[in-house]
Amino acid sequence: MPQKELSYPVLSSDSGRVDLVVARLLDFSRARVRGLIDHGGVSINGELCEDGGIPVKADDQLVLNFDPQRQYREKPQARPTRGFSIIYKDEAVVVVNKEAGILTVPTDRRETNTLIDLISSHINHNQPRRAKVSVVHRLDRDTSGLLIFGQNKDYADAIIKQFAARKPEREYAAIVSGRVVKESGTIESFLASDKSLNQKSSAQGELAITHFRVVERFANATMIMVNLETGRRNQIRVHFAEMGHPVLGDSRYETQKASHASWPYKRLALHARVLGFEHPLNRKPLRFEQALPKEFLAFSAKMSRSGEGKLAPRS
Repeated sequence: MPQKELSYPVLSSDSGRVDLVVARLLDFSRARVRGLIDHGGVSINGELCEDGGIPVKADDQLVLNFDPQRQYREKPQARPTRGFSIIYKDEAVVVVNKEAGILTVPTDRRETNTLIDLISSHINHNQPRRAKVSVVHRLDRDTSGLLIFGQNKDYADAIIKQFAARKPEREYAAIVSGRVVKESGTIESFLASDKSLNQKSSAQGELAITHFRVVERFANATMIMVNLETGRRNQIRVHFAEMGHPVLGDSRYETQKASHASWPYKRLALHARVLGFEHPLNRKPLRFEQALPKEFLAFSAKMSRSGEGKLAPRS
């Protein structure tokens, strides 16, 4: 049966929820009306209606476009995410903001509910053709912030090549133990893994280059911004631990120094806040920035209230 259109001026006796008015006019069930609304079949005063609970009043103009034989069904609701939020998604890439406490990918222990599992499940929910999300880079379990995933291996590999060429912009916020004296600097070493898989500087390792600048100093801690030129495992944590300024909350490197009374959180004081790269299809630059996590803000506020915080001079 062909599509029908019905224009209806709302009467004073109709005042109330629009879904009830439409259900009465079309003799549809409430569920069928919600489906019709989800499929764009209801307009109020020229504006598409997206919520059946919207009230209408006398002289409002309803326009209904419908197939009398179609059993309209509500569209599935998007699944709520946990452990991450999607910042950007298109046919090639997915950019997410990861919460601390979530593994990016499984280790040799084959953990489930890792970030890649959660993202794949979210993207493929109610999607007829299953996408295979591919890893581009990783964050430590207890680090939060921005990550890129490819919508397939080819897209991921294209961005991985950018990382190998040191092209992407990556800035991290960190709070480290002690007062870092220099306003800015560069740490350069070769990192290698020991038998316990801890990273350390060694003549036989891979080149690691870390740039930093001080943002705020406290009595016994420093907030810094870190730009990575290379992306070795645990690079920021190792470099600052070897300087005598481990990242607060670190349970692997200089653990005793990394403990701080005003950082009671079970996470690292490390957050990937800026991420920039070229889109693998059109080569257009993409750049994303995330605010500091609530733990960072609470730490800074607490230290400032106690008189232990001092804004660092800009170089």
